[in-house]
Amino acid sequence: MASSDNAMRDRPTAELLKDLSDHTTTLVKQEMELAKAELQEKGKQAGLGAGMFGGAGLFGIGAFAALTACLIAALDQAMEIWLAALIVAVAYAVVAAVLAKTGKQKVKQAVPPVPEQAKDSVKEDMEWAKTQARSGRR
Repeated sequence: MASSDNAMRDRPTAELLKDLSDHTTTLVKQEMELAKAELQEKGKQAGLGAGMFGGAGLFGIGAFAALTACLIAALDQAMEIWLAALIVAVAYAVVAAVLAKTGKQKVKQAVPPVPEQAKDSVKEDMEWAKTQARSGRR
């Protein structure tokens, strides 16, 4: 390791600055790619959750329509009709509840749309750069 430090000290400052610039550019590009990939994944999760909310809304409307038919049939004193409508309404309501809960979980996973891994990686890179800068001053 000592020979590596000596080799670095023997190199011209301009060359070291060029290497630093090249490495920094590469690092920034990699961090941007990571952030882009993370945001795409979070966008997919949000889209899936939103679709499930749409499905929950559709089945919710179906439950409301079936419940309406149930009430009308119950008022008409036709036990077989209202019982069938009630069963359909309950089934739709269960489906709507499951979709809503699953959709909520998917949206929660995607929010906030911050590239967490890239953010953590940048923090580590900054700490590493600070450490290198401090050790270079000695």
